[in-house]
Order: sequence, then structure tokens, then C-alpha cells
Amino acid sequence: MLKQLIKIAAAATICMMTANVYAEGPGESLDVDPETGRGGEPRRTEDPNTFRVCADQDNMPFSNNKQEGFENKIAELIAKDLGKKLEYQFWVDRFGFIRNTLNAYRCDVIMGTASDVDMMLTSKPYYRSDYVFVYRKDSGLNITNYDSPDLKKAVIGLVGMSPPTRPLSDHDLLGNAKPYRLWRDLDQPPSLLIDDVVKKDIDVAIVWGPIGGYYAKKAPVELVVVPVPEYAQTNVHGKSYWNISVGVRKKDKERMAMIQGALDRRKDDILKILDEYGIPHMPIVDEKNDESENRGDAIPKFY
Repeated sequence: MLKQLIKIAAAATICMMTANVYAEGPGESLDVDPETGRGGEPRRTEDPNTFRVCADQDNMPFSNNKQEGFENKIAELIAKDLGKKLEYQFWVDRFGFIRNTLNAYRCDVIMGTASDVDMMLTSKPYYRSDYVFVYRKDSGLNITNYDSPDLKKAVIGLVGMSPPTRPLSDHDLLGNAKPYRLWRDLDQPPSLLIDDVVKKDIDVAIVWGPIGGYYAKKAPVELVVVPVPEYAQTNVHGKSYWNISVGVRKKDKERMAMIQGALDRRKDDILKILDEYGIPHMPIVDEKNDESENRGDAIPKFY
């Protein structure tokens, strides 16, 4: 019990505290100053020689304070392309993240956000991903869509209120679902659903592709990763495929033009990073010109 209380207290502290991290390049030591960049303090002076990234310090496979995430690697790639020093402002990426980082001028760039989010100016999409079914290969299951017979008898893990909730409801499968409260339980690891598939606590997880693909690749048993069907044409609130972009403050058009140039130049290198991390990705769809691709309920980065 004491250990759990300590974890909860630590998570609460992280929510209130940020860490400003400077890095000259990959593999070098990090200088962490936890007293820098607290919300509400005066903004920092603009430094044209730094590439200041807003990120979560414990949200693999996206980012962590050891710069091990795929978004860390892409940020490193862009900073190097632009000839700038990479700097991080860490904050727990939940509600209020943009307000306490980007809009507080503690940092200037968010490496991964839905391309149609209206709180930021976004780049052209640099990858597109989807939700996935993840289950053990030795389970004998064969799940390819929401009508698969094996899904009807499976215990289904998903993050509560995430987009897959809608098609599960429409297919009368919510009774099979085990919801996880990862948005609230900050002491739980991002790998939790995949861990429970490995342990056979659930039969199948339906999770955001980068999470499912990355942790399936690292799992001690062989897991099957299958794209879920896009559901936006049936119900926009079940939207399953998302274009992902870099985001900056809306007025930062010059900064975005600079970043877009780096994204265009390093496109092949970015796709290589995604593949190395097991991140599912597919050809980008022009959602602005596709009426079937409407905005869903939430950015699916963390579930």
C-alpha cells in the first residue's frame, strides 16, 4: 500500500513540475534543472539557436527524459538538419499539456499531434497510423474486424472512452470490454494493455498503433498486430486512422516553414525511425478533401 501511495504522490509531483533538458547530441549527458520552466513563470527569452521541444518525460514509445522515444529521435534529426541545439521542456502529456508548455512559451514545438487539431498550426502530415488489434499468436484467435467470431468471445482491453469504444458499442461488444483508465492512472505504464495480453489477463487489446506496434515488438511472446477497420464512415466518433504532424503556435508561420523544410528533406530517415520502433504507418490521406475523414473525439496519441 505504501509503495502505491508513493507512486501516486510521485505522479502528482510530475504533474506540477517540469524539467528543462539540454542535449548537444545523441548519447551525451543531460543537464536537468527541475526549477526551470514552471508554469506561471515569465517566459524565456527566444534563442534562435535552439530547437525547443515540448514532450512527456515518461511516455514511450513517443518520448522520455532519456531521449529514447521515436519522437525524440525525430526531434534530434530535425534539430541536426537545422543546425540547432536540442532542448526539452517536459510536462505530463494529459489535459493542459499545450497550455502549460507551448502556449506558456516554455517550448516551441510538439513533435506529434493530429494534423487537424485546431489549437496549433500543424505541418503537413509526416506519417499516418491507426488503431490495432493485438493478441497472442499462440491464442489461436483470428481477429481482423469487429465482426470476427473470435472477438465476440474474447475479453477485450481498451482505454475507456477511446474511439474503439464506438464500434464495440455498435457491435454489442461492450459487455466483453475491460476498460483501462490510463488518462487518470498516471502511475500505470503505457505498455499496460500489451502486458496484460502477454499475461493472458485479456485476450485482445485495441490500442493506438504506435503503442501496440512498439510494445508487441518488445514482448517476450509473439504477438499478432492487425489494423482495425476505419470506422469514420460509419460513425466519426469511432475514427481509427489519423494523420500525424508537428505542431507549433498558430502565429509561428516562419518557424513552421523552417520545420516543414526539414521534414521534407528527412522524410526517408523519419520513415526508417518509425520502422525501427515498430510503428504501424500507411500512406497519408488528404483528409481535408475527403468528406469521410472527419475529426473524431480526441487525439489518440496516448491510448
